[in-house]
Amino acid sequence: MLKLVPRETDRSQDYESMDKPATKETLLAQIAGGDQAAFGALYDEISPRVFRLIRRLLVDHAQSEEVTQEVFLEIWQNASRYEPSKGGASTWILTMAHRRAVDRIRSSQSGRDRDVKIGIRDFVSDYDNVADTVETTIEHERVKEAMSQLTELQRQAVTLAYYGGYSHSEVAAMLSVPIGTVKTRLRDGMIRLRDELGVAS
Repeated sequence: MLKLVPRETDRSQDYESMDKPATKETLLAQIAGGDQAAFGALYDEISPRVFRLIRRLLVDHAQSEEVTQEVFLEIWQNASRYEPSKGGASTWILTMAHRRAVDRIRSSQSGRDRDVKIGIRDFVSDYDNVADTVETTIEHERVKEAMSQLTELQRQAVTLAYYGGYSHSEVAAMLSVPIGTVKTRLRDGMIRLRDELGVAS
């Protein structure tokens, strides 16, 4: 597990005493060079937002802490892969956190699915219960397929707003885009989903 070490004032820059705080983009560039003080400064600045995002998705506090640690380990190991031309540092980090949380959900769901399959195999349920399970599975697959038809930008906005529970203004801040752009992506995404699912508006 990655552990922060005390900052050495004679070798590392004191980020807290700077007249102008370093941007997250600058900190990532310094972390890419192995700067532990920069990593500490970035952690202090953005870890509460990362944890809140993950907690909203996972709910479980302990799992949220674990995934947050995984995110910052990934930042430490892969800071050199950040490309400023493709978006802000906050968006890069929060997208990484969202992906990690979703991966954990999928992993947990896979385990539950295995348990359900074993349970169904070992327990002879009545026809109605089996029918309900099949119907739910089919509906889940339909939604998953419909989501895959959205553009990446629409899917990102819909996921954050409807699965992550974020407000339009929070989504706009996380994606570093105007709130009007978020509303447009959500509107277009929901129209596309209704069309794909054959739901009357």
